[in-house]
Amino acid sequence: MHELRVTGFGGQGVIRTGMIIGKALSLYGGMHATLTQSFGPEARGSACSAQVIIDEEPITYPYITGTDFLIAMSQGGYDKNVGNLRENGTLIIEKDLVVTDPEIVRKTFAVPATRIAEDLGVRIAGNLVMIGFFVAVTGLCEIEAVKSAIPGTVPGRFLELNLRALQEGYDYGVKEYGVAAALSAGEAVK
Repeated sequence: MHELRVTGFGGQGVIRTGMIIGKALSLYGGMHATLTQSFGPEARGSACSAQVIIDEEPITYPYITGTDFLIAMSQGGYDKNVGNLRENGTLIIEKDLVVTDPEIVRKTFAVPATRIAEDLGVRIAGNLVMIGFFVAVTGLCEIEAVKSAIPGTVPGRFLELNLRALQEGYDYGVKEYGVAAALSAGEAVK
């Protein structure tokens, strides 16, 4: 079983990130997944998080009790949740928005997701860049499973852009860290 928490602020696509990862794993990856979410009363700018449990067996309790993988897309999300990251957990951060304490986490992977999305012309696709990066460094699912999960979860007119953003994040992860770096024996920090 793996427990994933995605954190950030409203408008970054945090909830959708958790939904796409869970959908990819459960519908196209042969796993079981649950999604719970929390967010502030404001639509944009408030803290939010998505919690995804992933297991080969049916999940009987849908809430995470610890965090194996933390995706922090904002400083506030990192500050609030890094303490729940398990000792052998993996931290994935938005490189331009999060400053980490290197003494807390051994496995940290950083991607400038927002900057990559801006280079594609749509800042809001930063969450898809982050998903592609997550897939590359964790190896928890295949990139093709995520590509299959995206239609129906993003507006149709933005499908191709989102698929490009996903691929850019994946390619960045492979280039910088190699595939499934988080699950390998080495401890990567860049």
